[in-house]
Formats: sequence, C-alpha cells, structure tokens
Amino acid sequence: MTLFAADRPADGRFTVLATEDRFQGRIFSVRVDTVRMPGGGSARREIVDHMRAVAVVAIDDAGRVALVEQYRHPLRRRLWEIPAGLMDLGGERPLACAQRELREETGLAAENWSVLVDLAPSPGYSTESVRVYLATGLTVVERPAAEDEEADMRVVRVALDDAVGAVLDGRIVDASTVAGLLAAGWAGHAGRGGGMSLRPGDDPWIESPALVNEGAAIGDAPDLGETPGLVGTVAPGSAAEAAPRGGVARDTLGRAGTAIGDAPNLGGGVRDTFGGGAANIVIPETEPDR
Repeated sequence: MTLFAADRPADGRFTVLATEDRFQGRIFSVRVDTVRMPGGGSARREIVDHMRAVAVVAIDDAGRVALVEQYRHPLRRRLWEIPAGLMDLGGERPLACAQRELREETGLAAENWSVLVDLAPSPGYSTESVRVYLATGLTVVERPAAEDEEADMRVVRVALDDAVGAVLDGRIVDASTVAGLLAAGWAGHAGRGGGMSLRPGDDPWIESPALVNEGAAIGDAPDLGETPGLVGTVAPGSAAEAAPRGGVARDTLGRAGTAIGDAPNLGGGVRDTFGGGAANIVIPETEPDR
C-alpha cells in the first residue's frame, strides 16, 4: 500500500543546469552541480566523484571469516575490516579485482564466489559504490610484499557469529564490513529454509541502483516485491566464548591523540594458527612488527 505519493512531473525533474569542477585527486574529484528542483526552483549540490570498490567476506570451512586490522588515517585508528580495495586498474573486472585484493591483503584464494550486496555508502553526496562478495573454498597462496598501511596490517580469522556480534556492539564500524558480515550471517541462517540464490560472482555489475544513472530519465526506486530467503552457502561457526583482554574502549570519532592502539579485541580466545583449540586465530605470517 502506498502511504504517500509525490506529484511528479513527467520531465524536467532534477535536470543539471550547470557544473563547476572544484578539486581533482587520485581517488576522487569534487564538483558542484546546480540542479532544477521540483516546483521550478534550483539548488546547488556538492558531489564527490569516487572510484568504485570491492570487498570480500571470505569464510573458511570452519565458518571463520577473514578480517584485516588496518590503520585508517582520517579516523587515526586501526579498524577491523573485510579485505577490500579500489577498482583502480583500468579494465579490471569487479570479480578479478576482488580476487586480487583477497590475495594481496590476506594471502588467500577462493574457489567459490557470489555477490552478497551492492552498496552506495554515501549517496547524499558521493558516487562511490561498493560490491561485496562472498568467497568460500579458501586456500593459502603467496601474499605479495605489503606497502604503506598494509605493511602494518594484521590478518585474523574469526567465527562469523563473533564477527556479527562485534558489529552489533560497535567494535566493527567500517560500512562495507558491517553490511557484508550482516548479509553473510543472514544468508547463512536464511539459507536453511531455501529460497532464491545469491547472484553469481561473475555478474558484470553494469546495472545497479548503487551505480550512477547515466540516462536522462529519473525513474522510481526499484520495486521491492517479496523477498524470499536466500540459499545459503555459508556454514557459520559456533560462537566462541568471549575472552576480553582489556584495553581502552574506542569509538568511531577521529579524535586527536598520539597513540594508535590495536583495533578492539574481538574475543573468542584469539590464538595463533598452531595454538590449537581456539575458534578465532591470528595468522602468524601476517602479524606486523609494531
């Protein structure tokens, strides 16, 4: 049932009347558009034109998800994230980019790939779009030499239920990671009841509400219809008993400070690969020298 319907003209809505380029960087640029608004007026809108990106929820046979602890300078914090990166190599397909980022950041390859979710992280001012993949059937491969922030990166595997819990209590805050983990957790549980499949990993990502509309017409948002459960390809691991190690509580604000601590403890008795008995593990070769 429609609760509210706008009186929408057939044409002339949200026409771009003028564009001013303000900044050109390596990853994004900034412009100001003057846009015709409904009712005949106009407004100025600041737009960040941003590269596309991909991210990967990689889950092993034990139901553990690979996370990286990465320093993010705008927040001056180390955050827990799923492997991710920009589509900054000309002509590289989205799936190939995701496979490359998984290898470069974690030293892992995956046999099975599906599309979990597409994101428009900040559609109010940015064209950035992110495709999040589900990867299973993991194997260890050679990891290229790390540079810059990635040289400080730590890689862990955490039970999916623990990772979802860390999202819900605020220890994991990166948008792509939050969306990917929640989607993977939901798909794993909903899949037991059957329903439609996840999109194939080689979906070309040409049409999506997360991508900029290059046409002249501004249509309605997609019809939502009914949403059946997903066919699950995830085998969530049992949640490990939390074992907090102490430390300073951290929030998402980029407050000034001198010490850059570790990302929040994810619990579950994190131990190295050869420690035995722990649901969550730190991969020894990815432990940085800090």
